[in-house]
Amino acid sequence: MVLTVSGVVLLGFIVFLFTRKDGLKLSHALVCALFGFYLAGTALAPGIEAGGASLASLLGGLKF
Repeated sequence: MVLTVSGVVLLGFIVFLFTRKDGLKLSHALVCALFGFYLAGTALAPGIEAGGASLASLLGGLKF
């Protein structure tokens, strides 16, 4: 759950930056949010979630 919340916050922050700095329109951000919402209800959701967890695990294992 913590990974999901932090991922949502991170992606939300990136969308906010794109909206403010790079000219991403609010309508585009809403379409992306709706796409993600509906994509979460499809058969692809478990694969996407597993890929996100794998990426988070990879990034969490990096040592600087």
